[in-house]
Amino acid sequence: MKRMLISSMTLVMVAGLPSFGQRKATIENVREIPFSSVPNFLKLPSGEYLGEAVAVATNSRGHIFVFHRSANTRLFEFDQAGNFLKEIGSGYYGFEFSHSVRVDKDDNIWTVDEGTNMITKFSPDGKVLMVLGSRPPAVLGAQAYPVGPNQPAQKYIFCRPTDVGWDPQGNIFVSDGYCNNRVVKYDKNGRFLAQAGSEKPGSALGEFNLPHALQVDGQGNVWVADRTNNRYQVLDNDLKPIREITNLGTGWTMCISAGPHQYAFFSNSNPNGNMPGTWDNTGEIYKAELDGTMLGRFGRPGKTAPGFQVVHMMDCRNPNEIIVGEIESWRVQKLILQPSSANAASKTTGGRQ
Repeated sequence: MKRMLISSMTLVMVAGLPSFGQRKATIENVREIPFSSVPNFLKLPSGEYLGEAVAVATNSRGHIFVFHRSANTRLFEFDQAGNFLKEIGSGYYGFEFSHSVRVDKDDNIWTVDEGTNMITKFSPDGKVLMVLGSRPPAVLGAQAYPVGPNQPAQKYIFCRPTDVGWDPQGNIFVSDGYCNNRVVKYDKNGRFLAQAGSEKPGSALGEFNLPHALQVDGQGNVWVADRTNNRYQVLDNDLKPIREITNLGTGWTMCISAGPHQYAFFSNSNPNGNMPGTWDNTGEIYKAELDGTMLGRFGRPGKTAPGFQVVHMMDCRNPNEIIVGEIESWRVQKLILQPSSANAASKTTGGRQ
C-alpha cells in the first residue's frame, strides 16, 4: 500500500514558528525497522575522550572519521573494527568549531568548520589539498553571529557553514548555513558557479532558514535539511527547487547511501537541551527510497544506548549499517538494521513541486 507524504501544515505556519521549535512528524502508519546498537565500538587511546560527536563519515575501506568538539576541535580516524589509527589536522588553523565531515569518491576527507567559516579538503593521508572560505582575523574576536544585519553573501566567504557534498562530475556544494541561508555550487576546482537562497532567511521553495545539512544523489540532485523551516528541500543540479518534504518533523540532518541503489535517511532529532515535550515526539530516523517511497523508521530519544541524544550527523554508506554521531551523549553508535518480512511501504516525498 502506498501513500503520499503530504504535510497538513502550510508554509505560513512553518515561517511563524519560533526558531527553536521542534516539529513532530505528521507522517502516519510508518512501520518500525528493528535494529541493534553497538554503542562503544570505537576504541580510543588511553586518556583520550570524544567530545560532542557532531560529525561522522566512512571511506571506501570502512574507516570511520569522527569530527568532534572537545577542548579543541579534533578529527580522529578509526579502522573498520573501531581501532584508533590517527588524528588528522592536529593544531590546524581551519579547526575551531566542527560541524560536518564527509568523504568523497576518491576517499578525500572534507571538513566543514562553523567556527572558522572554512571547508578543507584533506587527502586520504591527511595532506591539505583545497581550502574554501576564510577564517575571520583573530583581532576581530569571536562572534557567534555577525553584529547587526547580515552582510550580502559573497562568493567565497561563508558565515557558519554546515555541510558539503559533490555531484558525479565533481562539482562542490556547500550549505551556508547559520547566517547566510543559502546553498552554493562550485566547480571541482573551487570556482563559484551558482547559489540558491541569500543572507535573508525565507520559506518559499528555493529559500532557506538555516540549511543544516546537505547531500547530493547519483543524479546530481541536491537534498537540503532546511532546519528552521521544518522541512527538507530537493534541488536540481542548477539549484532550482524540485520539491519539499514537510512531514518528517524538523530537518536536522540527512544521509544518502552510496548505491548503486540509493536510499535516503532523515533524522528528526530531539533538540539541544532536551526542551519540555521533545522526548515524546522526536528522535526517530526515517529510511526512504529516492522516489519518495517510505520504507520505515527506527529509534527513540534516550540518554543511554540504543536511545539517541541529538543525532547531528549520520553515515549510511552501507544502508543496513548506520553510524550516528550524537551531540549531547558525546558518543558514536553503530546501528545494525535488521531485515523485515514486511513489504508494506508508503509514498514519502510529498509537498509542493
